[in-house]
Amino acid sequence: MPGSLPRVLTVPALLGSLPRGANPPSLPSFPSIALPRVVAMPTVAEAPRRLLQDCCSVLDHQASGGVCGCCWALRPRYKRLVDNIFPEDPEDGLVKANMEKLTFFALSAPEKLDRIAAYLSERLTRELNRHRYGYVCIALEAMEQLLLACHCQSINLLVESFLGTLRLLLEADRPHLHILATGSFVKFANIEEDTPSYHRSYDFFVSRFSEMCHSDHDDPDTRIRIRVSGIRGLQGVVRKTVDDELQVNIWEPRHMEQIVPALLVNLEQSNGGSPAEQTEVCFRELLGRAAYGHINNAIRPVLMHLDSRSLWEGGGFAVRCFQIIMFSIQSQHSHLVIQQLLGHLDANSRSPASVRAGIVEVLSEAAVIEATGSVGEPEPDSEPGPDRAPSDSFLLCVAGPTVLEVFNTLLRQLRQSVDYQLTGYYDNAGKHKTTSFHEKTLQDAVIKTIGSFANTLPVYQRSEVMLFIMGKIPVPGIYPALGSPNAGFEGSRMIQVMLLKSLLQVSERYDSSNLLTALPSSFLEPLLSFTLMDDPEIRLLVLSILTSLIDRRHNAARITAVSVTFDVSVLEQKEDRCSRQDNLFIRKHAQRLYRHVFLACKEESNGPSQYQALFILLVVLSVELVSEEVLVDLIRLLLALQEMGVSNQESLSVLNRCSLHAVCAAALHVLSQLGPPPPLHQHVTQVIESRQKGAPHLLPESVLCDQPRIPNGDLKVDKALLFVQSKICEALTGSSYSAQCERINTPYTPQLTDEDRLSRKMSIADTISLQIAIEQEASAEPQKPQTEQITFETLKNTIEDRGGMEEEERRKRMEVVERFQTAPFEEIAALCGSRTSLLQSKLDRVFDLIVRPPPSPSGQPSQRSTPVYEMKFPDLCVY
Repeated sequence: MPGSLPRVLTVPALLGSLPRGANPPSLPSFPSIALPRVVAMPTVAEAPRRLLQDCCSVLDHQASGGVCGCCWALRPRYKRLVDNIFPEDPEDGLVKANMEKLTFFALSAPEKLDRIAAYLSERLTRELNRHRYGYVCIALEAMEQLLLACHCQSINLLVESFLGTLRLLLEADRPHLHILATGSFVKFANIEEDTPSYHRSYDFFVSRFSEMCHSDHDDPDTRIRIRVSGIRGLQGVVRKTVDDELQVNIWEPRHMEQIVPALLVNLEQSNGGSPAEQTEVCFRELLGRAAYGHINNAIRPVLMHLDSRSLWEGGGFAVRCFQIIMFSIQSQHSHLVIQQLLGHLDANSRSPASVRAGIVEVLSEAAVIEATGSVGEPEPDSEPGPDRAPSDSFLLCVAGPTVLEVFNTLLRQLRQSVDYQLTGYYDNAGKHKTTSFHEKTLQDAVIKTIGSFANTLPVYQRSEVMLFIMGKIPVPGIYPALGSPNAGFEGSRMIQVMLLKSLLQVSERYDSSNLLTALPSSFLEPLLSFTLMDDPEIRLLVLSILTSLIDRRHNAARITAVSVTFDVSVLEQKEDRCSRQDNLFIRKHAQRLYRHVFLACKEESNGPSQYQALFILLVVLSVELVSEEVLVDLIRLLLALQEMGVSNQESLSVLNRCSLHAVCAAALHVLSQLGPPPPLHQHVTQVIESRQKGAPHLLPESVLCDQPRIPNGDLKVDKALLFVQSKICEALTGSSYSAQCERINTPYTPQLTDEDRLSRKMSIADTISLQIAIEQEASAEPQKPQTEQITFETLKNTIEDRGGMEEEERRKRMEVVERFQTAPFEEIAALCGSRTSLLQSKLDRVFDLIVRPPPSPSGQPSQRSTPVYEMKFPDLCVY
């Protein structure tokens, strides 16, 4: 009975009670079971309960006291070492002394590692099934220490059991086990292995960690911990697999489509919490490890995520994402990001304007980052500017035809936006409406992006970009159907304005020491032709573009307003004379430039903005091209403008005439301070003072303002209020300008060329009619006989007039060359068309003569025979 049993029963006591020579009874053997050595029963009442506990300990491989402890020493040593690391109370933690013994044994006998790992995994699985999570943590900690200690070639023997154990923990329904397993995986990912593994798979971990990043646990703190663990797990997977070609390819689309959205979801919820911070670190590391062939697979899920969650609108999060991308990837790969964005912009050409504007804004930011180099964070003073050289990666991006591809895509978006703005729909079916406000927002973003891209290019490529944009500007009568058929003239005008704005964005930061390079004939001539357009906005843009390209010292920003008290000391002036290239530019293009400025001032639609831009252009020309010749030409031009305002031959309004006088006064005041002798400045100052007293409406302070003060009725200007040509010439006499005095006495009369007459005053039909009239006049002249009798006198006269004939032929050739260089396209097209018609008529006459029948012997005309080329032959005769 239990009451008669002693308080403590031990095995030696039992053996002592047996007869001498009797063998003790054999106990049943339990493979892989360690029996307890001693069973202690402190009290008689607790004996049944303790006996049950001892049985459970035997089945659970616990080392405990009891009658079965005699067989524990017969078990394999690695199992005994593993059992010894588990304490009786799990709260005591891992038995460190026994763990050191196990580690020493594993290092001494590495062939036992697989058995040790399998046994530890078995113990952990059993404890997990019995919900004894304390022992689970101890078993996992033991496996971690063995992994960290075994840096030999046999570590693969541990890894499979270890990863299998982590799968069990991640499949459990306990969040703290997920966090525990993730921490162990991160430690394993940081281990550098010496030998490759051919059979591992991390697909499960990618899926599970990505799922943890989307956790929606009810408890906010637990949700944050789970998401952070998922992010750290993905980071560990990337570290473990990205540098090992034998591992699973983490850059495959099926993996990237899980990893990238999981990171972006947490990055999107950026509120200063730890998930966003950890996400950004992981995202940067992922992109920093991407090779050339992996960039597209990493960027495509980003674009898909932004599309699916409508994150392009507003642009804040999308811009932040691509800032991280551009600063994280290797600089030589960043052009792939630009190409991906351009392709995505084309793919969304029929999306709402807010989406397209968001993509364009991201493109602009990416171009700015690309220009500064995309390695590391931006420095505080790393803003791209004209003096900052673009990175080599961007030069790789925009080398060759890729430059035109970038700008062609952006310009195509401008044209499409104009079509959408005019029709009111951004699709062909007419189902999705858009507004002018949204489309104008998109257009401004595209223009800004064009400037951002162009400012990252070297000078020679910016010239090519300006020529490319100039070639895209529609000219009325030549490209009337640019864009959609519904656009019409208004659409062409809008495209002209936007492309000129884009051109202005490119030219604002264009720095070139050579004006011949900045303004070649192929660019300057079509640009100047737009100064003759009816639209005042177009003329203003052209004047601004010319000023920005000529202004190499950025003096235009220092001219805040048109004033007769402007002090030239605020301008940065040249210390030396004009260079050889500047002199060539003056000789080649100066007169053409003056002529278009003069003709632009005749437009009735000019306003204060146009006159202010004209004043700035004249000041910049006088400062940049400082020479006696240029200053004298500008003085002659201003005197001609003053005469235009006095005589009013162009029937200008009173406001326009007063504005012309005001511009002349302000410009002459500036010119008189740039080197001419003091008498010129005295004369200009005297006239200005007279106007201030008696005619303030002839000064810019009273006219070129928001509320101009002009006289009622017709404008009458007293001669005392005008700048006198003879006095100016007298003031320049006796100085270095004496040689130019004769030119000042000659009034400036711009020669109107065919380009000026045909630029906008004539249509194509008028041009063709003019050409036909010219041909008719030429045909009406008496023609010389085709045959002429050759005599001695004829040969003598020919020899004597040979020089004159050669000179005449040379002059005609020069006229032909000049016509094709300076004439507008309409005139050349009409000339070629008329010559083609004339050639066709002559060919018809030749064909008629060829097929004409021979004369009949009877003298009667025969019937006209069928031409050979009109005969129909049987099929069998055709070879």
